[in-house]
Amino acid sequence: MSATSARLLNLLSLLQTPRDWPGSELAGRLGVTSRTIRRDIERLRELGYPVHATMGAEGGYRLAAGAAMPPLLLDDDEAVAIAVGLRSTAGQTVDGVEEASVRALAKLEQVLPARLRRRVGTLGSATVPMPAGDEPTVDPEQLTVLAAAITNHERVRFGYRTGAGERTRRLVEPHRLVASGRRWYLVAYDNDREDWRTFRVDRLSDAFATGARTAPRELPAADAAAYVQERMQGMGANPQRAVVTVHAPAKEVAARLGGRAGEVTALDEGSCRWHSAPDSLAWLAIRLTMLGREFTVHGPPELARYLRAMGERALRATEGGEGEAGEA
Repeated sequence: MSATSARLLNLLSLLQTPRDWPGSELAGRLGVTSRTIRRDIERLRELGYPVHATMGAEGGYRLAAGAAMPPLLLDDDEAVAIAVGLRSTAGQTVDGVEEASVRALAKLEQVLPARLRRRVGTLGSATVPMPAGDEPTVDPEQLTVLAAAITNHERVRFGYRTGAGERTRRLVEPHRLVASGRRWYLVAYDNDREDWRTFRVDRLSDAFATGARTAPRELPAADAAAYVQERMQGMGANPQRAVVTVHAPAKEVAARLGGRAGEVTALDEGSCRWHSAPDSLAWLAIRLTMLGREFTVHGPPELARYLRAMGERALRATEGGEGEAGEA
């Protein structure tokens, strides 16, 4: 790397600290003249970095937000912190950012030096998330391998456990990752079975890219999400769409349900109508009861019956139990 390029990277690293940097201080840090700093600032601007200058005794240079996202320079600790955070987000399928977190994690881990990759792996193996109920957990390592293979159009091998507990080895051409509620699905062309398949990522293990590149295949569906939904319906998962009036403001209900739960429409200031995304009766019932608000189910009838059965079980669980709480 030339001395000028190295100096520009060091200058950019300093400017990414959010403060005003006097030209004289930058010159002292980099061991150059103030005139050289001015030339380097102009070079950064030509490269698309929005470096603003302010005049006066307290003035200086500051890297501002721009119209596009420029490359960032991270020190070792910052890179490890971001990678660990992205792993946590990817594994927990945080609503609305799960797919972006996997893409970002795959890009970051691809360029991490080996010493930092080991630090990230050590932290990941030493910490475990608190699962919500019996929700499946996903290994972020598997997600990043799959995401990188999708980007590079590489075949992948992995071990897979079916719903019946059968363990097999698969060779596939990965197409897309789909986050659906509390689960991740891989849509891929199965080379051994010569057909398209969906795989639950929480049932997948020991994934690795083979290095064999393939031409992209045309998916027999509008998109990967539609394909997963069709497969779920065909496999008897029987997802249901709920129509419910919730006696609470639409903004509050939408925030509690999350962006992927369906459509919330205001009826008046104190109530709204929820048209849910397809999901299981159990999860629809849980979402409604967790709202902590009164609601009326308009359909499907199966959901109303499921909620009634839940209520009856809850009542039976409390019968004869008054006054026993807290007893040794």
